[in-house]
Amino acid sequence: MSSTNKKVTALSVAEYFVDRANKEEKKITNKKLQKLVYYAQAWSLVLRDKKLFNEKIEAWVHGPAIKSVYIKYKDFGFNPIEKETDRDVIKSISADSQKLLDSVWSVYGNLDAGYLEMLTHSEKPWQEAREGLQSSENSENEISLKTMKKFYTQKLQSLKK
Repeated sequence: MSSTNKKVTALSVAEYFVDRANKEEKKITNKKLQKLVYYAQAWSLVLRDKKLFNEKIEAWVHGPAIKSVYIKYKDFGFNPIEKETDRDVIKSISADSQKLLDSVWSVYGNLDAGYLEMLTHSEKPWQEAREGLQSSENSENEISLKTMKKFYTQKLQSLKK
């Protein structure tokens, strides 16, 4: 799998989703944001055969998480993220990547954080990375990109049948 444009980071993807939420006057929390960024990476692997960003995704208690995104928005806790977005960061994302992010938003954007957590907990990539851990045990185990690509490719193929 090839890497992607260096400008796209997990933080720029997060910024894009916060901006979408603001534009549509929808509430987005850090927990929900983590899942959207995770699914953006997953579907980039499947649909474009490349990573969207280079940061690792860890299998945390509440689902997939990217440490840099968590740190940036942790002050909001479980409350909605209410902040102005950086238009320059959003403009730096290629049109192709924005199209992917819009597709992820259209599928997952209306789902709440709790549902997205439950969904990721029911899927193999997160489960595999958490294997052998207690449900409340902290972890920095990385979720495998290979497992993500295989799992979501199979999911897509089953939907096409």
